[in-house]
Amino acid sequence: MPNSYGLDLPDYPWDRLTEFRSRAAEHPDGVCDLSIGTPVDPTPDVIRRALAEASDAHGYPTTAGTAGLREAIAWWYEHWHSVQLDPASEILPTVGSKELVAWLPTLLGLRQRGLAVACPSAAYPTYEMGATIAGVECQRIDAADIIAGAPLEGIGLLWINTPSNPTGEVLDAETLAEVVRRARAAGVVLASDECYGLLNWEADEPAPSVLSVAGEGCAGVLSVYSMSKQSNLAGYRAAFVAGDGELIADLTKSRKHAGMIVPFPIQAAMIAGLRDTAHVLAQKETYRQRRETLRSGLEDFGFRIDHSSAGLYLWSTAGKSCWDSLADLAELGIVAGPGEFYGEAADDHVRIALTATDERIAAAAERLRLAAA
Repeated sequence: MPNSYGLDLPDYPWDRLTEFRSRAAEHPDGVCDLSIGTPVDPTPDVIRRALAEASDAHGYPTTAGTAGLREAIAWWYEHWHSVQLDPASEILPTVGSKELVAWLPTLLGLRQRGLAVACPSAAYPTYEMGATIAGVECQRIDAADIIAGAPLEGIGLLWINTPSNPTGEVLDAETLAEVVRRARAAGVVLASDECYGLLNWEADEPAPSVLSVAGEGCAGVLSVYSMSKQSNLAGYRAAFVAGDGELIADLTKSRKHAGMIVPFPIQAAMIAGLRDTAHVLAQKETYRQRRETLRSGLEDFGFRIDHSSAGLYLWSTAGKSCWDSLADLAELGIVAGPGEFYGEAADDHVRIALTATDERIAAAAERLRLAAA
C-alpha cells in the first residue's frame, strides 16, 4: 500500500552517487570527494570566539535578529556592494539560505494565489523543491530568455542565481537591471541567490548584487546571501535576506509564527564574521590556488570548463553523459556532481567542487594528468 503520509517527495538526489562513491573509495590513495561543496577549512578564530562569548543564551532570540546583527548586515552590503539599506526594515537573518529557498514559495502564499515559481534551466535543485513543497509548478527560465521577452504571466516568484550554482556564470549589472525591470512590470517577486558573490575569479570586486540595480526601496526585489562559503560557516547555518521592506516585514511575521529563528550565539558569530574582511580575502586566495591546480588537471584529462568565472565549482564537460564522466572519474578515485541534478539542460556536464584540502585537490589533479598521459 502506498504511503499516504507526508508530501511524497522524491529521494534525496545525492543518494544516487552511492555506487560512484564506492568505486572511488577503492583507489589505493583514497577518495578525492569533489561532489558536495562543503567547506573543509577551519572556521576563523574571530567567529569562534564570538560564538563562545555569546553562549550564555538563556532567553529566546528574536526572529528579526538583534539590532547589532542587522546593522552588521547593512554594513556588509555597503562595504562590498555600495548598497545602503535600512537595518530596521530591509534585513532579516535566516537559518542558512537553503531553508529560505525551500520555504519562500510557501511563505509568499503562491499556492493560494495560483502562481508558479521560475528558476534557471541549470539550477540548484532546492528552487524546484521549494515549489514542490508549496504545491505549485516550477518553470525553467533563464535571464537571457527574460530579456528576449519570455512571458512571466502566472509566475509569482522568479529565482535568479548569480554567481550560478552549478555553472559559475555571473550576470552583469546591465542584465540584472533589465531582469528587475521586466519582473516589476509583470508584478513578479524577484529573488537573487548570491551566496557565491565574493568568490569572483575574473575581477577584484564581488559579482554584482541585484540590490545594486534595484533602486531606492528595492521594490519587489530580494537578495539572499549565505556566510557558509565566505567564512567556512556551513555548520552554523548563518544567512540573511535583504531588500523590499514590505516583503521583509511579511516574511518576518510569517517566520515568527513558524519559529524560524537564528539562535542568539549564531547571531553574535555572524556579526564578527561580517565585520572581519581579512579572513574572507584570505579564504578566497586559498580557493583561487585550488581552482588553478584543479582546472589544469581537468583540462589535461580532456574536460572543457564552461563559465566557472565565480563560485566554488568547475562546470566541466567531456562531451558525453554526466554519468559516463562520473564513472571515468570514479576509476581515478574522484567523486563529482552529475549535471542532471541541476536540470535536463545540464546532463552533459559534471560539477567539480574546489572544497577539498590542498592535498586532496593536488592528488586529484595529479591523477587526472597521469591518466591523460
